[in-house]
Amino acid sequence: VLRKWQDCKFGMFIHWGPVSLKGTEIGWSRGREIPVEEYDNLYKQFNPVNFDADAWVQLAKDAGMKYIVFTSKHHDGFCMWDTKYNDYNIMNSPFNRDVMKELAEACKKHDMELGFYHSTCDWHHPDFPLTSPGGSVERKVYDLDRYTEYLKNQSVEIIKKYGPLLVMWYDVPQRFDSIRGQGVINHIRNIQPNILVNNRTGAKGDFDTPEQRIGGFQHERPWETCMTIAQQWAWKPDDMVKSTEQCLHTLIRTVGGDGNLLFNVGPMPDGQIEPLQIERLKEMGEWLEQFGVSVYGTRGGPYKPTDWGVSTRKGNKIYLHILNLPGNEPKITIPDPGLDILSCKVLEGGTLKLKHSNGEVTIEFGNEQLKPINTIIEMELNGNAMDILPMEAKPYSLSYKKSVKGSSNLKGHWSHHQWVDLASVNNGYWAGDFWHPEESDTAPWIEINLGESMKVNRAILFERGNSIESYELQYKSGEEWITLHKGSKIGEKNEEVFPETELQYFRLSISEFSDIPGIYEIVLQ
Repeated sequence: VLRKWQDCKFGMFIHWGPVSLKGTEIGWSRGREIPVEEYDNLYKQFNPVNFDADAWVQLAKDAGMKYIVFTSKHHDGFCMWDTKYNDYNIMNSPFNRDVMKELAEACKKHDMELGFYHSTCDWHHPDFPLTSPGGSVERKVYDLDRYTEYLKNQSVEIIKKYGPLLVMWYDVPQRFDSIRGQGVINHIRNIQPNILVNNRTGAKGDFDTPEQRIGGFQHERPWETCMTIAQQWAWKPDDMVKSTEQCLHTLIRTVGGDGNLLFNVGPMPDGQIEPLQIERLKEMGEWLEQFGVSVYGTRGGPYKPTDWGVSTRKGNKIYLHILNLPGNEPKITIPDPGLDILSCKVLEGGTLKLKHSNGEVTIEFGNEQLKPINTIIEMELNGNAMDILPMEAKPYSLSYKKSVKGSSNLKGHWSHHQWVDLASVNNGYWAGDFWHPEESDTAPWIEINLGESMKVNRAILFERGNSIESYELQYKSGEEWITLHKGSKIGEKNEEVFPETELQYFRLSISEFSDIPGIYEIVLQ
């Protein structure tokens, strides 16, 4: 089952519940943006008359997704099915329909794998030790053993009613340790022995779950990035939806790291998925229909992800995914795979010339061969690509993973369910994790140390949002910062070319902005 799940590569995560009426975050806004009593009574107004399980499953299929994971119960304790263990459920809303039953039936009809997200913690249940906001308040009276039985009973109920399932996806164990968590896993495996379980019961489970960021290259233990197509897990009006390029790069980089992508949508209060999110997903599906051979059933590698892209492999073939390769004479250099290369071509057509030298292979491209989102190179070998040990590939960016300093927000942390990390500004990925200064930081800057003096004449900047109104690119000479370029807007992507300069220390200095600025990536050439 684990291998079958890995071969799927791409799944749909769905966060939905009465909170969609408010457009705030599911679970976390209870007792924070919304008073607890008001939050807990939203279900009395919840009547998503346009909910259509078949339409949801068809959208997942159109997107090229192979499985769905739906929130049966989030941290707010509201149950989206007809449960006998709690009256706080969808059957007591004006809608009075078991959405999980309808979704399970639609998945069986369309041959779609199904799993459920089920919160380990429960800030509504009187037996759970912690309550809202955010599980930060401890109850005076609670019974964790009794709550654990409740969690087990509901999990079994879900599997029996709607299974067999692909996965039970738990979340936020809080007071659950590995023993208690493993007890939950053992209990549900008495009902369905082959069910997959993630690593959020308190126990290790079957796979890791990096959130809102792509995991590092990891082929010893399975993993799945969970990420939102917009910013919030639950639906929010006018939420910022990722671009087509960001969506596809998220999927491709995840697969190249040997992981799966569980990509989240948040349906609206009426039960429909927002048109822009539908558009993005269908665009992903169109791409996968054409190029899915380089994604489905593959494993990451043998070349570890780098700034220009990633690789996947299957049988005797390696697929190089060229995601970003600026420059007048684009080329990549990779270690020799150790097997004869029988052919090397662009997947859409067109052979490429290879140069072998000192244990490396250089592939040169004509600019006309580079595609806007992903140029896929298929290399056919005279042996099994899966036998090749993982190898490092040369980056093209001089700044890739070099030492970085900032004016504030120096440690990685969660901010409104997004991963904010200074290290993300030169990790080769410009769609998920990012850096932003602290609110009090009125003159933010990012400084990259190249480690030694290098010749630089190009900077490519990726901004999250569009709030920067004035900035400077600078280099350090002695103790003085000298301006290379002055600019105004950055936006999604901005490439600046300046006279070739020898430098070790580079700085992006932001002087004016309308809102707290965010930076995805800085690339130097």
